[in-house]
Amino acid sequence: MPHDLARAALQGLLHKTSLPKDAVDYIIYGTVIQEVKTSNVAREASLGAGFSDKIPSHTVTMACISSNVAMTTGVGLIAAGQCDTIVAGGVEFMSDVPIRHSRKMRKTMLALNRAKTLGQRLSLISSIRMAHLTPELPAVAEFSTAETMGHSADRLAAAFGVTRLEQDEFALRSHTLAKQAQDAGLLSDVISFKVPGRDMVAKDNGIRPSSMEQLAKLKPAFIKPHGTVTAANSSFLTDGASAVLIMSEEKALAMGYKPKAYLRDFVYVSQDPKDQLLLGPAYGTPKVLARAGLTMDDIDVFEFHEAFAGQIMANLKALDSDWFAQTYMGRKAKVGAPAMEKFNLWGGSLSLGHPFGATGCRLVTTVAHRLQKEGGQYGLVAACAAGGQGHAMVIEAYPQ
Repeated sequence: MPHDLARAALQGLLHKTSLPKDAVDYIIYGTVIQEVKTSNVAREASLGAGFSDKIPSHTVTMACISSNVAMTTGVGLIAAGQCDTIVAGGVEFMSDVPIRHSRKMRKTMLALNRAKTLGQRLSLISSIRMAHLTPELPAVAEFSTAETMGHSADRLAAAFGVTRLEQDEFALRSHTLAKQAQDAGLLSDVISFKVPGRDMVAKDNGIRPSSMEQLAKLKPAFIKPHGTVTAANSSFLTDGASAVLIMSEEKALAMGYKPKAYLRDFVYVSQDPKDQLLLGPAYGTPKVLARAGLTMDDIDVFEFHEAFAGQIMANLKALDSDWFAQTYMGRKAKVGAPAMEKFNLWGGSLSLGHPFGATGCRLVTTVAHRLQKEGGQYGLVAACAAGGQGHAMVIEAYPQ
């Protein structure tokens, strides 16, 4: 269950940091598809991991940026003087999502639970029809538009003139870089997890470098037959959990910790959930740079969430467009696209997978590790999310 993965992430964080459990003031977790038995998964995971029952825990949700919200909520609690030490994270369990009975079946089952006589129960059972047994399956679709996210990605790619070739090239780049990073031991923050009835999972297992020839053989996944988004140039759904330790600098130093990075600034954005569903990075990046007093040239490390290769390329084209900046953002000029030699160099969601609620923390920790490894000062995280929302955050390396 989801809380099992979240518990493992929390225990991994405790083991890695040697953090005393009673030093934590608050625990926050992000998730998207909630397991009804553990609606506050943060609380169940924290208790399972051995944290004190005196530590408050709550769960947040904001689609693909849920763990980003968990982290910035923790930042807010620290800034408000409420807490010194926060554990934030996220979890998603895509291999066993809750599937509901139809509304008519649910209504009948609830009535059965209230029935007092055998006759009432038999009458309700006899009213069940085959149509009542049809389940309600979850879908990665917008409630407001009833459009799947992949369909939106296909239209967005077409609107920005992103070709199938560009998308496949970017997807191959993501898998190739992820494989290189994994082989070099750079993706070392993965906690080994024993899946019941299966083998031990000790590393990201969705990394599959292929070839342009193989990618070209795949058919469109959403808009058929002329779409450009395929299974290979889309992020894949997976299980996963993440956890990060956030402290005030004073508290961290007092406890003998050497911080990795500062969470310097952040913004959330929102726009049209139909035509601009996946443009969160394009809207968030200029805003967070302005708040931090930085330019694109000041950023040493970029980590953008790769929902779809077409979505990434569309955002990069939007960032590099004066017309888009002037028409949609009220800016005089573009901020420019990130330099690709700084962009997602250890792979991304296309190759590592996208457990909705957990991805934000992975993006942030990857930036912190890359800044340490590459000697940079500033990193920028950006991500889109369902509902036409988005997030961007500036990370600053801690002085060595």
